[in-house]
Amino acid sequence: MMNRRALFSVLWSLFLCLAGQAAPAALRVAVFQVDATPPFGAALCNGAVMPAKEIVTPLSARGVILLGTGRPVVLCTFDWVGIANESHQVFREELARAAGTTPERVALHTLHQHDAPGSDFATERLLAEHGLGGRYSNPEFDRDVIRRLAAAAAASLPQARPVTHVGLGSGVVEKVASNRRILDPLTQLVVLQRQSAGGKNLAAREAPEGTIDPQARLVAFWNGDQPVAALSYYATHPQSYYGQGGVSWDFVGMARELRERALPGVPLVHFNGAGGNVAAGKYNDGAKENRAVLAQRLAAGLQRAWDGQRKHAVTAADLGWEVAPVSLPIRATLVEEKLAARLKDPALKQADRLRAGRDLTFVRRTRGGHQVPVTCLQLGPARILHLPGELFVEYQLAAQQERPGEFVALAAYGDYGPGYIGTAVAYNQGGYETGIVSRVAPAVEAVLMGAIKDLLARPLGAGRSGGQED
Repeated sequence: MMNRRALFSVLWSLFLCLAGQAAPAALRVAVFQVDATPPFGAALCNGAVMPAKEIVTPLSARGVILLGTGRPVVLCTFDWVGIANESHQVFREELARAAGTTPERVALHTLHQHDAPGSDFATERLLAEHGLGGRYSNPEFDRDVIRRLAAAAAASLPQARPVTHVGLGSGVVEKVASNRRILDPLTQLVVLQRQSAGGKNLAAREAPEGTIDPQARLVAFWNGDQPVAALSYYATHPQSYYGQGGVSWDFVGMARELRERALPGVPLVHFNGAGGNVAAGKYNDGAKENRAVLAQRLAAGLQRAWDGQRKHAVTAADLGWEVAPVSLPIRATLVEEKLAARLKDPALKQADRLRAGRDLTFVRRTRGGHQVPVTCLQLGPARILHLPGELFVEYQLAAQQERPGEFVALAAYGDYGPGYIGTAVAYNQGGYETGIVSRVAPAVEAVLMGAIKDLLARPLGAGRSGGQED
């Protein structure tokens, strides 16, 4: 029989052993936001529409900083049409500096509202050299926004909240999205282009929805039984009507605001999915009252995602970040000498010269060796991809099929430099996106799908359990 001294020795050893095992470090989240509303007279939609003459709703730039066992991860989104090329790089560098991380661990996206500004410092410089300064973007304003945003990100770090669980959910969004490209059933060529507002084109409005992803997806951060922040994802062009100088975050911003009002104290950071060939045209005739209707429908889908979420326990070790840099293939029709000549030609329309400048910047930057980061956030059992351009929805659907039955979300509209990114077959089908304005070649599908498959196949790093379901 064990004597008292021996029993005490065993118990003391057990106590020292347990005391030496520190509890797993907690995942933490910090939230930041600034006003990103442009001044009157500012270029909107990269000069494609009337400049700003009134503020219908303010615009924001907002994001979260995730603090795990490695360097912080920053996820940020703007109520802007696009952030491209050099601006995308500079903005990520500034946010990385503020958060104490590297630019490779910053995902920067836009929601692609058209009554909103865009940014590309390199294109703006090039255009200014040819007398077109300020027609495309607003560089002084852009630099002020990123300065304030970086300061807000840095200031948010001391207020980071612990996260014990992530809630993952999805919900159907009814009567919002429809595919923009209506194909002839025999030739498989685009015979009708359905834009954001179907207008009086009854054939466009009566055609089937086509290929879309009807699900809105949600990632909620919980500290015990208290929600502290959320991310959401839905793939569609966000325009109800636009082009008359009324700065607006449009129906996606309205839906986001409705959800924040329903959940006071829970900031929502919303991302546009692969909505390059998706818009509200089937369900929208451009009437102003439809903006609120579309917002209510999207908000209802986001609420379904919230109500249906399942919570998973997480620690700091359950946060992972993977990067796959890619070189995007340049479209054969983009010839540098011809683009330079178009940019210099004062006889051309301003819109044509602006586009030539944008094309030329992308060509020169890509040929100079620039690679676009494709990244994947691993958050417990969830995988969230971040990709460039106006990505076709087929990429999002294909990514989900790589891990069937699991939570896979996708944010597009990262680096806006390449513009529309279609599937390989789409480049032979005609239509506006791949028939006219895309800056990349059909081989882009193999490049991006290769990166997507690679990222989704990577296992969680050592020490990450993936989270346990409650």
